[in-house]
Amino acid sequence: MKMPRTVKRYCPYCKRHTVQEIERVKKKKASELRKGQRRFRRVTSGYGGFPRPVYEGREKPTKRINIRYRCTECKKAYHTPTFRAKKFELVEVEQ
Repeated sequence: MKMPRTVKRYCPYCKRHTVQEIERVKKKKASELRKGQRRFRRVTSGYGGFPRPVYEGREKPTKRINIRYRCTECKKAYHTPTFRAKKFELVEVEQ
């Protein structure tokens, strides 16, 4: 799926339509202090071994795409619900 790098859409902060830049959201490094991660470290430590079976299924054909829209006027960013796509590419559009 190809999307333009800039689009004109409604900014909830400016409360009007403005030109906005699109950027793909990268996954950040997971925190070691989160409850789930602390539980995972506790269970996998020692002689117990790995607590979960290793996943051997097929890979999904599509991945979830997270997009951040950033207003060029107020510089604030917001997200929309994710969608699925096989390929995702941001392209330049001549206007």
